[in-house]
Amino acid sequence: MLAIIGGTGVYQLDGIESLETLQVTTPFGPPSSAILRGRFGRHPVLFLARHGEQHQLLPHEVNYRANVYALKALGATQIVGISAVGSLREEIAPGELALPAQYFDWTRGRRASTFFGEGVAAHVSTANPVSGELVRWIAAHARRLGISLHTGATYACVEGPRLGTRAESQFLRQAGCDLVGMTNVPEAFLAREAQICYATIGIATDYDCWMEDPSKHVTVSAIFTLYRESLKKVRLLLESMLADELPAEEPEIRGALSHAMLTPEAALSDAHKEWLEVLRR
Repeated sequence: MLAIIGGTGVYQLDGIESLETLQVTTPFGPPSSAILRGRFGRHPVLFLARHGEQHQLLPHEVNYRANVYALKALGATQIVGISAVGSLREEIAPGELALPAQYFDWTRGRRASTFFGEGVAAHVSTANPVSGELVRWIAAHARRLGISLHTGATYACVEGPRLGTRAESQFLRQAGCDLVGMTNVPEAFLAREAQICYATIGIATDYDCWMEDPSKHVTVSAIFTLYRESLKKVRLLLESMLADELPAEEPEIRGALSHAMLTPEAALSDAHKEWLEVLRR
């Protein structure tokens, strides 16, 4: 089943046929919002608002573990996220879409970044952290609609909530990053630990602050204005995608835990086994 995580400005999913709204509890605390189960186009889908239904959660306050776990417990095997991003490359213009292929974690350790620990040891490979099949599926529908979309981007995740300095923006550019945002880490990595295929549709709202021309630097008002306009393209893209067959699920992602666990089963508590059973589905 496909789940959609809505970012800034996406607190509900237009066009979805709502079947039920679920308040989910998890071993990791409450998710950001109730989860909507419904149908969109040809497919059952789940929808969750990353920042809460009233955008009450800052990026470092989001309970990413609870969000991913709740979606997996409800049957999600694929996730498409929607996120506002700053562009660190001139060729990725504000208003255009980009699909990250890689992530650079520049957060500051304030976020619970893994399901593991406290008696359960595992090391999951994130060399290729996104689903190639999901990326190809999204990109194909963007081409069909004539929507400008960039692939192969590296997304730098910063702690926030403040916007970056010019020095930080230049540093990330020199590190090879193409996009900057505040929410995809640890979301993408938790999805891999949960054996969920994951991809993000990034909406470039601005050129961050690396350009010499100060008129190109980001302001919050500019973010929201352009983001709202760009969301129309994302909605068209989702409608096209969900009128089609879902992409194949990669076996290496759906079996990511098969060789990652170090703690033997005999050493796991009943509580550990309960939440691990969900991740292993």
